[in-house]
Amino acid sequence: MLVGNRMTKEPITVEPEDLLIRAAHKMQSGGFRRVPVVREGKLVGIVSERDLREHRGHLEHTKINAAMSENPLAVTPATTLEEAAQIMLERQIGGLPVVADGRLVGIITASDILKAFLDVMGASEGGSVRLDFVLEGEERGFVEATRIIAREGGEVLGVGTYREKLGEDPVCYLRLLSGNPEKIAKALRSAGFNMLGVHRTGAVKQ
Repeated sequence: MLVGNRMTKEPITVEPEDLLIRAAHKMQSGGFRRVPVVREGKLVGIVSERDLREHRGHLEHTKINAAMSENPLAVTPATTLEEAAQIMLERQIGGLPVVADGRLVGIITASDILKAFLDVMGASEGGSVRLDFVLEGEERGFVEATRIIAREGGEVLGVGTYREKLGEDPVCYLRLLSGNPEKIAKALRSAGFNMLGVHRTGAVKQ
């Protein structure tokens, strides 16, 4: 999934010659922690809550270009969400401007990435159940698991894998939109799957 699919387009912006009080009002009214600074559509900086705190008492007399961070770190619409998330984590920032050909086209925040994560996990759908089990070769692999689930009348909404530790067998999670979770889990156990849990997020259609 790419940043361009999840970013907020046409974000609220300010200009370098604006006063800090203008940025403060926009942050407060929109619930933002940072606002991109643009000149003729091109990104030239970013002003944050920290900048406002450092100039407290002078917001009505200080121009944004005297307080903003110049040449801020940015991503493009083609950047993957994973890469954007890694940058935010490493830099301990909650959002990144998105640029294309030097022009600001959007902003991607930690909240946007969390929402995308929930969508990928299938957790945004009401009434779903997540099954976790260990993948162990072809006999107890993903293809066999989905075959069993289909046989038991289950409908898979989302799927993914992860490893608790490097070198360990991967854990697969399947989110069911329909079917009897207990019946499906029992069938998987009978087939030799190591079931790790059944996690409900709401009522499931059976």
